[in-house]
Amino acid sequence: MTSTKSTRRPHHWRRDLIELAALFTAVAVADAIANLIGHQPDGPFLLMASAVALVATAAFHTWWARRHSHAPPPDTAGPVPGGAGTPAGTPAETSAGTTAAAASGDGGSRTGGMDGAEETVLWRLRTTVHDAPGSLAALCLALSGLRVDILTLQTHPLAHGTVDEFLLRAPAPLQAQELSREIAAAGGTSTWIERADAHDLVDTPTRVLSLATRTALDAAELPLALRQLLGRCTIHSLPAVSVTGRETGQSAPVEGVLEETVMRLRDPSGGVISVERPHLPFTPTEFARARALVELDARLGPRVPRGKDVLTLPEGDEITVRRADRGDLAAARAMHDRCSPDTLGLRYHGPVKDADRYLDHLLSPRFGRTLAVRTASGRVVALGHLLWDGDETEVALLVEDEWQRRGIGSELLARLVAMAGEAGCDSVYAVTQSRNTGMVAAMRALGLPLDYQIEEGTLVITARLTPRAAARPAAPTEEARR
Repeated sequence: MTSTKSTRRPHHWRRDLIELAALFTAVAVADAIANLIGHQPDGPFLLMASAVALVATAAFHTWWARRHSHAPPPDTAGPVPGGAGTPAGTPAETSAGTTAAAASGDGGSRTGGMDGAEETVLWRLRTTVHDAPGSLAALCLALSGLRVDILTLQTHPLAHGTVDEFLLRAPAPLQAQELSREIAAAGGTSTWIERADAHDLVDTPTRVLSLATRTALDAAELPLALRQLLGRCTIHSLPAVSVTGRETGQSAPVEGVLEETVMRLRDPSGGVISVERPHLPFTPTEFARARALVELDARLGPRVPRGKDVLTLPEGDEITVRRADRGDLAAARAMHDRCSPDTLGLRYHGPVKDADRYLDHLLSPRFGRTLAVRTASGRVVALGHLLWDGDETEVALLVEDEWQRRGIGSELLARLVAMAGEAGCDSVYAVTQSRNTGMVAAMRALGLPLDYQIEEGTLVITARLTPRAAARPAAPTEEARR
């Protein structure tokens, strides 16, 4: 729209001069014509007739302008409020409005509408339809009949057909089975439905950009970003070399491999990233998005956030807690050499001589996140690991003998659990031995619901994360607690 101020032209003296000259010219011409006609025998009558004709023409022009100046342009005016417009319930308007709402990603009341006071729930729905005109409109009409609003829509073209993915707001009494039956009757096949929450209301471009930013800042975010991008799936990082130094034979072409419910992507740090989603095949669009995230990770190279927190122990010693990666491998091995066999045995549950081999795997950001505790002199005295294990998340601690019983393990564990909550994990588990009273006490100090499973001396403690624990910031404290 153009404001009134911007449409005013500046007043200039040249325009007044031109108008005055035109007025004098008109008067001179009129006087000449009057003198010429006035000296004729019928001159006065001709002048009077001309004046009457001029007045009649001006009056007709004024009447015509007032009647038609505000008429709307043809084919652009909508129905006048309170007048006789097109009925809102005609089939043509319903079909066109529904299709437009779906295509724009804004369902609103155009797909049926619901009373604002009615309780609603969110659903994510994915179905495959024939790639033919009217197929999407048929789905939208079916949803409209159930009084379901379409909030967002994504389309995934296939070789034969199209996968349509909806975010829906539906009446709470509506069951998934009824919704699935209506979609099938409208031509949808391979329909998949699950409950959604408020986090799914973020549009796809915004979510992808956010995941790309997280991946760019931290290499450990790639598996989590892939999981959030692709929905409910299982991700495994398969190294090219095992912890014992043997070749695993895991490899994938640069462009990756897509096999219906499994995609294999080449890991930039070596090996393969395997993504599995049972009963719901990946589309070429999803494969392209996942490959783009992996390519971004490969171009940026190894990286971890370099922030650090300085804490003061009860004895007055200062320690520094920060993220660690493979660049800290030498310092971590030196700490291993200072640890007793009993301490290493409680941590690794296997032959102590193989402990050093695990470090290269544990410090890789591809398999999780590691926190290192350093003294004022720069010596590493403790390591805390948060490891991605498919759909589950493991926590593990190793504290040098001389620095045990000072609250370092509890501080590390609390920070790792906070990281797991921020990453969207529902629970974390720790594998230890029943005689490891320090680890058991640290897990209890979290104040979370715990499950215990003991088998042949091995204790697995699972902590279920609550919203309060997930929101706990990993901020520095005045004094580390045991």
